[in-house]
Amino acid sequence: MENNYFIDSENLSESALKRKHELENNTSARTNHMEYMDGMEQIKSDIFDKVISEMKGYDYNKYTAVDVRRALAHDTCTTEDFKALLSPAAEPFLEQMAAKARLETQKHFGNTVYLFTPLYIANYCENYCIYCGFNCYNDIRRMKLSMEQIEHEMQIIAKSGMEEILILTGESRAKSDVKYIGEACKLARKYFRLVGIEIYPVNTDEYRYLHECGVDYVTVFQETYDSDRYEQLHLLGHKRIFPYRFDAQERALMAGMRGIACSALLGLSDFRKDALASALHVYYLQRKYPQAEISLSCPRLRPIINNDEINPLDVHEKQLCQILCAYRIFLPFCGITVSSRESESFRNGIVKIAATKVSAGVSTGIGDHESKYTGKESDSAEGDEQFEINDGRSLEKMYSDMSDEGLQPVLNDYLYV
Repeated sequence: MENNYFIDSENLSESALKRKHELENNTSARTNHMEYMDGMEQIKSDIFDKVISEMKGYDYNKYTAVDVRRALAHDTCTTEDFKALLSPAAEPFLEQMAAKARLETQKHFGNTVYLFTPLYIANYCENYCIYCGFNCYNDIRRMKLSMEQIEHEMQIIAKSGMEEILILTGESRAKSDVKYIGEACKLARKYFRLVGIEIYPVNTDEYRYLHECGVDYVTVFQETYDSDRYEQLHLLGHKRIFPYRFDAQERALMAGMRGIACSALLGLSDFRKDALASALHVYYLQRKYPQAEISLSCPRLRPIINNDEINPLDVHEKQLCQILCAYRIFLPFCGITVSSRESESFRNGIVKIAATKVSAGVSTGIGDHESKYTGKESDSAEGDEQFEINDGRSLEKMYSDMSDEGLQPVLNDYLYV
Protein backbone atom coordinates (compact mmCIF):
# COMPACT_ATOMS: atom_id res chain seq x y z
CA MET A 1 0.00 0.00 0.00
CA GLU A 2 1.07 3.55 -0.71
CA ASN A 3 1.83 5.70 2.32
CA ASN A 4 -0.08 8.91 2.92
CA TYR A 5 2.68 11.49 2.71
CA PHE A 6 3.16 15.07 1.63
CA ILE A 7 5.66 16.22 -0.99
CA ASP A 8 6.95 19.75 -0.60
CA SER A 9 6.83 20.74 -4.26
CA GLU A 10 8.88 23.89 -3.68
CA ASN A 11 11.88 21.91 -2.46
CA LEU A 12 11.75 18.61 -4.30
CA SER A 13 14.48 16.25 -3.22
CA GLU A 14 16.43 14.19 -5.71
CA SER A 15 14.53 11.10 -4.56
CA ALA A 16 11.16 12.86 -5.03
CA LEU A 17 12.11 13.91 -8.55
CA LYS A 18 13.17 10.33 -9.27
CA ARG A 19 9.82 9.11 -7.95
CA LYS A 20 8.01 11.61 -10.19
CA HIS A 21 9.79 10.34 -13.28
CA GLU A 22 9.14 6.73 -12.30
CA LEU A 23 5.42 7.43 -11.96
CA GLU A 24 5.31 9.16 -15.33
CA ASN A 25 7.30 6.55 -17.23
CA ASN A 26 6.83 3.26 -15.39
CA THR A 27 3.29 2.00 -14.89
CA SER A 28 4.48 -0.82 -12.62
CA ALA A 29 5.59 1.80 -10.05
CA ARG A 30 2.00 2.92 -9.55
CA THR A 31 -0.53 1.65 -7.04
CA ASN A 32 -3.46 -0.31 -8.50
CA HIS A 33 -6.11 2.39 -8.93
CA MET A 34 -8.96 -0.08 -8.30
CA GLU A 35 -7.65 -1.38 -4.95
CA TYR A 36 -8.65 0.38 -1.72
CA MET A 37 -5.88 1.72 0.53
CA ASP A 38 -5.73 1.14 4.26
CA GLY A 39 -8.37 3.13 6.11
CA MET A 40 -10.66 3.59 3.11
CA GLU A 41 -14.24 2.61 3.90
CA GLN A 42 -15.96 0.25 1.43
CA ILE A 43 -19.74 0.46 1.21
CA LYS A 44 -22.12 -2.04 -0.36
CA SER A 45 -23.72 -0.21 -3.26
CA ASP A 46 -24.79 -1.25 -6.75
CA ILE A 47 -24.65 2.25 -8.20
CA PHE A 48 -21.00 1.97 -9.29
CA ASP A 49 -21.62 -1.12 -11.41
CA LYS A 50 -24.79 0.31 -12.97
CA VAL A 51 -23.17 3.60 -14.01
CA ILE A 52 -19.91 2.15 -15.32
CA SER A 53 -21.68 -0.64 -17.20
CA GLU A 54 -24.05 1.76 -18.99
CA MET A 55 -21.21 4.17 -19.80
CA LYS A 56 -19.03 1.44 -21.30
CA GLY A 57 -21.92 0.19 -23.42
CA TYR A 58 -22.82 3.65 -24.73
CA ASP A 59 -22.32 3.87 -28.51
CA TYR A 60 -23.45 7.41 -29.23
CA ASN A 61 -22.80 7.10 -32.96
CA LYS A 62 -25.66 4.65 -33.37
CA TYR A 63 -28.31 7.30 -32.66
CA THR A 64 -30.07 9.09 -35.52
CA ALA A 65 -32.26 12.14 -36.02
CA VAL A 66 -35.28 9.87 -35.64
CA ASP A 67 -34.11 8.91 -32.13
CA VAL A 68 -33.59 12.56 -31.20
CA ARG A 69 -37.03 13.62 -32.44
CA ARG A 70 -38.60 10.76 -30.51
CA ALA A 71 -36.75 11.80 -27.34
CA LEU A 72 -37.90 15.41 -27.70
CA ALA A 73 -41.50 14.30 -28.23
CA HIS A 74 -41.67 12.29 -25.00
CA ASP A 75 -43.11 13.92 -21.87
CA THR A 76 -40.74 11.90 -19.70
CA CYS A 77 -37.13 11.47 -20.77
CA THR A 78 -35.90 7.87 -20.45
CA THR A 79 -32.25 6.89 -20.17
CA GLU A 80 -32.37 5.84 -23.81
CA ASP A 81 -33.80 9.24 -24.76
CA PHE A 82 -31.05 10.92 -22.78
CA LYS A 83 -28.39 8.96 -24.65
CA ALA A 84 -29.88 10.16 -27.93
CA LEU A 85 -29.87 13.78 -26.73
CA LEU A 86 -26.16 13.53 -25.86
CA SER A 87 -25.26 12.04 -29.23
CA PRO A 88 -23.80 13.87 -32.25
CA ALA A 89 -27.15 13.32 -33.98
CA ALA A 90 -28.71 15.82 -31.55
CA GLU A 91 -26.41 18.71 -32.44
CA PRO A 92 -28.69 20.04 -35.24
CA PHE A 93 -31.58 20.02 -32.73
CA LEU A 94 -29.91 22.28 -30.17
CA GLU A 95 -32.52 25.02 -30.54
CA GLN A 96 -35.37 22.56 -29.88
CA MET A 97 -33.47 21.06 -26.96
CA ALA A 98 -32.92 24.51 -25.46
CA ALA A 99 -36.62 25.34 -25.77
CA LYS A 100 -37.63 22.10 -24.03
CA ALA A 101 -34.96 22.54 -21.35
CA ARG A 102 -36.12 26.10 -20.67
CA LEU A 103 -39.71 24.94 -20.15
CA GLU A 104 -38.54 22.29 -17.67
CA THR A 105 -36.39 24.81 -15.80
CA GLN A 106 -39.22 27.32 -15.53
CA LYS A 107 -41.66 24.61 -14.47
CA HIS A 108 -39.54 23.46 -11.51
CA PHE A 109 -37.38 26.50 -10.64
CA GLY A 110 -39.29 29.47 -12.00
CA ASN A 111 -36.96 32.31 -12.95
CA THR A 112 -34.67 31.94 -9.93
CA VAL A 113 -30.88 31.64 -10.05
CA TYR A 114 -28.87 30.84 -6.92
CA LEU A 115 -25.59 32.60 -6.11
CA PHE A 116 -22.65 31.31 -4.07
CA THR A 117 -18.90 31.79 -3.77
CA PRO A 118 -15.97 29.45 -3.09
CA LEU A 119 -13.35 29.95 -0.38
CA TYR A 120 -10.06 28.07 -0.74
CA ILE A 121 -8.45 27.71 2.69
CA ALA A 122 -5.39 25.62 1.70
CA ASN A 123 -3.65 24.49 -1.49
CA TYR A 124 -1.37 21.74 -0.19
CA CYS A 125 -1.94 18.45 -1.99
CA GLU A 126 -0.64 14.88 -1.78
CA ASN A 127 -1.93 13.80 -5.20
CA TYR A 128 -0.16 13.86 -8.52
CA CYS A 129 -2.94 14.68 -10.99
CA ILE A 130 -1.26 15.89 -14.15
CA TYR A 131 -4.00 18.39 -15.12
CA CYS A 132 -4.33 20.20 -11.75
CA GLY A 133 -2.55 23.36 -10.62
CA PHE A 134 -2.41 22.08 -7.02
CA ASN A 135 -0.67 18.76 -7.85
CA CYS A 136 2.06 17.82 -5.40
CA TYR A 137 4.92 18.22 -7.90
CA ASN A 138 3.85 21.64 -9.13
CA ASP A 139 6.13 24.49 -8.04
CA ILE A 140 3.60 26.98 -6.65
CA ARG A 141 3.24 29.11 -3.53
CA ARG A 142 1.64 26.80 -0.98
CA MET A 143 -0.41 28.18 1.89
CA LYS A 144 -2.76 27.02 4.62
CA LEU A 145 -4.88 29.67 6.33
CA SER A 146 -5.04 29.86 10.11
CA MET A 147 -8.46 30.06 11.77
CA GLU A 148 -7.94 33.79 12.23
CA GLN A 149 -7.18 34.21 8.54
CA ILE A 150 -10.16 32.05 7.56
CA GLU A 151 -12.48 34.16 9.69
CA HIS A 152 -11.06 37.33 8.17
CA GLU A 153 -11.69 36.01 4.67
CA MET A 154 -15.23 35.03 5.65
CA GLN A 155 -15.94 38.44 7.13
CA ILE A 156 -14.89 40.11 3.87
CA ILE A 157 -17.07 37.75 1.79
CA ALA A 158 -20.06 38.13 4.14
CA LYS A 159 -19.84 41.93 3.94
CA SER A 160 -20.43 41.63 0.19
CA GLY A 161 -23.85 40.14 0.96
CA MET A 162 -23.07 36.53 0.09
CA GLU A 163 -25.02 33.95 2.14
CA GLU A 164 -23.75 30.67 0.68
CA ILE A 165 -20.12 29.57 0.77
CA LEU A 166 -18.26 26.55 -0.59
CA ILE A 167 -15.11 25.70 1.40
CA LEU A 168 -12.31 24.05 -0.56
CA THR A 169 -8.87 22.64 0.19
CA GLY A 170 -6.15 20.84 -1.69
CA GLU A 171 -6.32 17.10 -1.09
CA SER A 172 -3.87 16.74 1.80
CA ARG A 173 -4.86 15.08 5.06
CA ALA A 174 -1.43 15.89 6.45
CA LYS A 175 -1.87 19.64 5.99
CA SER A 176 -5.68 19.97 6.05
CA ASP A 177 -7.06 17.25 8.29
CA VAL A 178 -10.76 16.69 8.94
CA LYS A 179 -10.66 18.52 12.27
CA TYR A 180 -9.13 21.61 10.62
CA ILE A 181 -11.84 21.58 7.96
CA GLY A 182 -14.51 21.07 10.63
CA GLU A 183 -13.32 24.08 12.61
CA ALA A 184 -13.44 26.18 9.43
CA CYS A 185 -17.03 25.03 8.86
CA LYS A 186 -17.99 26.01 12.40
CA LEU A 187 -16.68 29.50 11.65
CA ALA A 188 -18.61 29.57 8.40
CA ARG A 189 -21.89 28.96 10.25
CA LYS A 190 -21.36 32.30 12.00
CA TYR A 191 -21.40 34.19 8.71
CA PHE A 192 -23.34 32.14 6.14
CA ARG A 193 -26.72 30.46 5.92
CA LEU A 194 -25.54 27.63 3.68
CA VAL A 195 -22.17 25.85 3.88
CA GLY A 196 -20.76 23.39 1.37
CA ILE A 197 -17.42 21.63 1.14
CA GLU A 198 -15.29 20.41 -1.74
CA ILE A 199 -12.46 18.45 -0.15
CA TYR A 200 -10.79 15.06 -0.49
CA PRO A 201 -13.24 12.14 -0.08
CA VAL A 202 -13.57 10.85 3.49
CA ASN A 203 -15.33 8.02 5.31
CA THR A 204 -18.94 8.08 6.53
CA ASP A 205 -18.04 8.85 10.16
CA GLU A 206 -15.92 11.80 9.02
CA TYR A 207 -18.71 13.16 6.83
CA ARG A 208 -21.02 12.79 9.84
CA TYR A 209 -18.59 14.85 11.95
CA LEU A 210 -18.40 17.55 9.26
CA HIS A 211 -22.19 17.62 9.07
CA GLU A 212 -22.27 18.20 12.83
CA CYS A 213 -19.82 21.07 12.27
CA GLY A 214 -22.36 22.77 10.02
CA VAL A 215 -21.85 21.37 6.51
CA ASP A 216 -25.01 21.20 4.39
CA TYR A 217 -23.73 19.65 1.20
CA VAL A 218 -20.70 17.93 -0.34
CA THR A 219 -19.30 18.35 -3.85
CA VAL A 220 -16.95 15.77 -5.32
CA PHE A 221 -15.67 15.75 -8.90
CA GLN A 222 -15.09 12.25 -10.24
CA GLU A 223 -12.98 14.03 -12.91
CA THR A 224 -13.59 11.23 -15.43
CA TYR A 225 -15.69 8.08 -15.15
CA ASP A 226 -13.41 6.28 -17.61
CA SER A 227 -11.34 4.17 -15.21
CA ASP A 228 -8.53 3.59 -17.73
CA ARG A 229 -8.18 7.30 -18.43
CA TYR A 230 -8.53 8.03 -14.71
CA GLU A 231 -5.57 5.72 -14.04
CA GLN A 232 -3.45 7.59 -16.61
CA LEU A 233 -4.22 11.01 -15.10
CA HIS A 234 -3.90 10.27 -11.36
CA LEU A 235 -0.44 8.90 -10.71
CA LEU A 236 -0.01 9.31 -6.96
CA GLY A 237 -2.02 9.74 -3.78
CA HIS A 238 -5.36 8.67 -2.36
CA LYS A 239 -7.17 10.32 -5.25
CA ARG A 240 -5.76 7.59 -7.49
CA ILE A 241 -8.26 5.10 -6.05
CA PHE A 242 -11.14 5.26 -8.52
CA PRO A 243 -13.99 3.42 -6.68
CA TYR A 244 -13.37 5.16 -3.34
CA ARG A 245 -13.84 8.52 -5.02
CA PHE A 246 -16.92 7.32 -6.89
CA ASP A 247 -18.73 6.35 -3.69
CA ALA A 248 -17.91 9.60 -1.84
CA GLN A 249 -21.30 11.23 -2.45
CA GLU A 250 -23.15 8.17 -1.21
CA ARG A 251 -21.05 8.03 1.95
CA ALA A 252 -21.92 11.70 2.53
CA LEU A 253 -25.63 10.96 2.17
CA MET A 254 -25.32 7.97 4.49
CA ALA A 255 -23.79 10.38 7.03
CA GLY A 256 -26.86 12.63 6.92
CA MET A 257 -25.74 15.37 4.54
CA ARG A 258 -28.67 17.33 3.11
CA GLY A 259 -27.22 17.50 -0.38
CA ILE A 260 -24.45 16.40 -2.72
CA ALA A 261 -23.14 17.38 -6.15
CA CYS A 262 -21.62 15.18 -8.84
CA SER A 263 -19.50 16.07 -11.85
CA ALA A 264 -16.92 15.05 -14.38
CA LEU A 265 -14.27 17.52 -15.49
CA LEU A 266 -15.32 17.71 -19.12
CA GLY A 267 -12.42 17.45 -21.53
CA LEU A 268 -10.30 14.88 -19.69
CA SER A 269 -11.81 12.02 -21.65
CA ASP A 270 -14.73 11.33 -24.00
CA PHE A 271 -17.08 14.09 -22.87
CA ARG A 272 -20.26 12.40 -24.08
CA LYS A 273 -19.58 9.27 -22.03
CA ASP A 274 -18.53 11.33 -19.01
CA ALA A 275 -21.70 13.42 -19.27
CA LEU A 276 -23.79 10.24 -19.45
CA ALA A 277 -22.06 8.76 -16.39
CA SER A 278 -22.38 12.00 -14.38
CA ALA A 279 -26.12 12.19 -15.00
CA LEU A 280 -26.68 8.48 -14.33
CA HIS A 281 -24.75 8.84 -11.06
CA VAL A 282 -27.26 11.51 -10.04
CA TYR A 283 -30.21 9.53 -11.44
CA TYR A 284 -29.50 6.45 -9.32
CA LEU A 285 -28.65 8.46 -6.19
CA GLN A 286 -31.95 10.37 -6.53
CA ARG A 287 -33.89 7.12 -6.53
CA LYS A 288 -31.96 5.64 -3.63
CA TYR A 289 -31.99 8.82 -1.49
CA PRO A 290 -35.18 10.68 -2.51
CA GLN A 291 -34.90 13.04 0.47
CA ALA A 292 -31.58 14.45 -0.70
CA GLU A 293 -30.93 17.59 -2.74
CA ILE A 294 -28.73 16.35 -5.57
CA SER A 295 -27.13 18.55 -8.20
CA LEU A 296 -24.78 18.47 -11.16
CA SER A 297 -21.84 20.68 -12.01
CA CYS A 298 -20.41 20.92 -15.50
CA PRO A 299 -16.84 22.26 -15.37
CA ARG A 300 -14.53 22.23 -18.36
CA LEU A 301 -10.74 22.20 -18.18
CA ARG A 302 -9.14 25.60 -17.65
CA PRO A 303 -5.48 26.73 -18.00
CA ILE A 304 -3.37 26.05 -14.89
CA ILE A 305 -0.09 27.38 -13.49
CA ASN A 306 2.97 25.95 -15.30
CA ASN A 307 0.77 24.61 -18.11
CA ASP A 308 -0.79 27.08 -20.53
CA GLU A 309 -1.44 24.43 -23.18
CA ILE A 310 -4.24 22.56 -21.40
CA ASN A 311 -7.62 23.01 -23.04
CA PRO A 312 -10.95 21.19 -23.09
CA LEU A 313 -10.76 18.12 -25.35
CA ASP A 314 -13.33 18.83 -28.08
CA VAL A 315 -15.78 20.39 -25.57
CA HIS A 316 -16.71 23.70 -27.10
CA GLU A 317 -19.53 25.96 -25.91
CA LYS A 318 -21.98 24.38 -28.35
CA GLN A 319 -21.24 20.92 -26.94
CA LEU A 320 -21.45 22.22 -23.38
CA CYS A 321 -24.83 23.78 -24.12
CA GLN A 322 -26.04 20.46 -25.57
CA ILE A 323 -24.93 18.62 -22.42
CA LEU A 324 -26.66 21.10 -20.11
CA CYS A 325 -29.91 20.99 -22.06
CA ALA A 326 -29.83 17.19 -22.05
CA TYR A 327 -29.17 17.22 -18.28
CA ARG A 328 -32.19 19.42 -17.68
CA ILE A 329 -34.53 17.37 -19.88
CA PHE A 330 -33.42 14.09 -18.27
CA LEU A 331 -33.22 15.39 -14.68
CA PRO A 332 -35.87 18.13 -14.42
CA PHE A 333 -35.63 18.49 -10.60
CA CYS A 334 -31.83 18.54 -10.45
CA GLY A 335 -29.88 21.69 -9.63
CA ILE A 336 -27.29 22.55 -12.29
CA THR A 337 -24.26 24.73 -11.48
CA VAL A 338 -22.19 26.61 -14.06
CA SER A 339 -18.95 27.92 -12.57
CA SER A 340 -16.74 30.91 -13.32
CA ARG A 341 -14.68 28.66 -15.60
CA GLU A 342 -17.19 29.75 -18.27
CA SER A 343 -17.51 33.17 -19.87
CA GLU A 344 -19.86 35.94 -18.74
CA SER A 345 -21.89 35.75 -21.96
CA PHE A 346 -22.28 31.97 -21.76
CA ARG A 347 -23.40 32.05 -18.15
CA ASN A 348 -25.85 34.89 -18.81
CA GLY A 349 -27.45 32.78 -21.50
CA ILE A 350 -27.45 29.33 -19.94
CA VAL A 351 -29.15 30.43 -16.69
CA LYS A 352 -32.20 31.31 -18.79
CA ILE A 353 -32.24 27.81 -20.29
CA ALA A 354 -30.94 25.09 -17.99
CA ALA A 355 -28.61 26.22 -15.18
CA THR A 356 -29.92 27.16 -11.74
CA LYS A 357 -26.80 28.20 -9.87
CA VAL A 358 -23.72 30.32 -10.59
CA SER A 359 -20.71 31.46 -8.59
CA ALA A 360 -19.83 35.12 -8.05
CA GLY A 361 -16.96 37.03 -6.49
CA VAL A 362 -14.73 34.06 -7.24
CA SER A 363 -11.10 33.56 -6.27
CA THR A 364 -9.31 30.22 -6.59
CA GLY A 365 -6.25 31.53 -4.73
CA ILE A 366 -5.53 31.37 -1.00
CA GLY A 367 -5.94 34.34 1.33
CA ASP A 368 -6.55 36.94 -1.38
CA HIS A 369 -10.16 38.05 -0.86
CA GLU A 370 -9.14 41.30 0.79
CA SER A 371 -7.03 42.33 -2.19
CA LYS A 372 -9.60 41.14 -4.74
CA TYR A 373 -12.73 42.44 -2.97
CA THR A 374 -11.45 45.74 -1.61
CA GLY A 375 -8.34 46.52 -3.67
CA LYS A 376 -6.42 46.82 -0.40
CA GLU A 377 -3.15 44.94 -0.18
CA SER A 378 -3.30 42.06 2.27
CA ASP A 379 -0.88 41.99 5.21
CA SER A 380 -0.40 38.22 4.85
CA ALA A 381 1.05 36.05 2.09
CA GLU A 382 -1.16 34.59 -0.60
CA GLY A 383 -1.19 31.11 -2.10
CA ASP A 384 -1.40 30.40 -5.82
CA GLU A 385 -4.68 29.63 -7.53
CA GLN A 386 -5.86 26.21 -8.71
CA PHE A 387 -6.87 27.36 -12.21
CA GLU A 388 -7.66 30.54 -14.13
CA ILE A 389 -11.26 31.71 -13.96
CA ASN A 390 -13.08 33.20 -16.93
CA ASP A 391 -15.86 35.23 -15.29
CA GLY A 392 -14.64 37.45 -12.47
CA ARG A 393 -17.82 39.39 -11.72
CA SER A 394 -18.47 40.46 -8.14
CA LEU A 395 -21.63 39.47 -6.28
CA GLU A 396 -23.04 42.97 -6.78
CA LYS A 397 -22.38 42.86 -10.54
CA MET A 398 -23.67 39.30 -10.90
CA TYR A 399 -26.83 40.14 -8.94
CA SER A 400 -27.43 43.17 -11.13
CA ASP A 401 -26.79 41.29 -14.37
CA MET A 402 -29.10 38.42 -13.42
CA SER A 403 -31.83 40.90 -12.51
CA ASP A 404 -31.36 42.71 -15.82
CA GLU A 405 -31.81 39.34 -17.60
CA GLY A 406 -35.26 39.05 -16.01
CA LEU A 407 -34.13 36.50 -13.41
CA GLN A 408 -34.59 36.50 -9.66
CA PRO A 409 -31.22 36.12 -7.90
CA VAL A 410 -31.46 34.06 -4.70
CA LEU A 411 -28.83 34.18 -1.97
CA ASN A 412 -30.49 31.59 0.27
CA ASP A 413 -33.83 29.83 0.52
CA TYR A 414 -33.20 27.55 3.47
CA LEU A 415 -34.30 28.23 7.04
CA TYR A 416 -33.07 26.30 10.08
CA VAL A 417 -35.82 25.61 12.61
